[in-house]
Amino acid sequence: MFDDLLDANRRYQTDFHDSGVAGVAAKSLAVLTCIDSRIDPLALLGLRAGDAKIIRNAGARVTGDALRSLVIAVNLLGVTRVCVVQHTDCAMVGSTDDEVRARIEAVRGVDAAGWEFLASRDQMATLRDDIALIASCPLLPPDLHVGGFIFDVHSGDLVPVNF
Repeated sequence: MFDDLLDANRRYQTDFHDSGVAGVAAKSLAVLTCIDSRIDPLALLGLRAGDAKIIRNAGARVTGDALRSLVIAVNLLGVTRVCVVQHTDCAMVGSTDDEVRARIEAVRGVDAAGWEFLASRDQMATLRDDIALIASCPLLPPDLHVGGFIFDVHSGDLVPVNF
């Protein structure tokens, strides 16, 4: 089941060397983005391994776990800037949690009641609200730089969103 990955890792190891990169974010940056396979967060921001802390979840949402990771990154790992990067054509945008639950129930044949998938009909409102969650977190400093962006998965364009 995972032989292809283990084979790829063996090839990777032949050229691997410990870069000596520290565990802190060299560019003082954390990026919260979506799990969408079309997004390569390091490449789209001109970064390399070690430059930023990358946090991913469906929809690039500021969940409790994403916020937990940001608190650690900011307070212990050198992060002073946070980019929240959502994207066009996101599967989490344009529907409701009820609709997502119904789709999952149809696929799995089990009840998805009680699950929160954080779907959104209004991506800009969601992005604004998520940035506000970061700004209001008492475990993050008030001078933390937080930016919201939409990545166009068709053109590669990264558009800043100002609120």
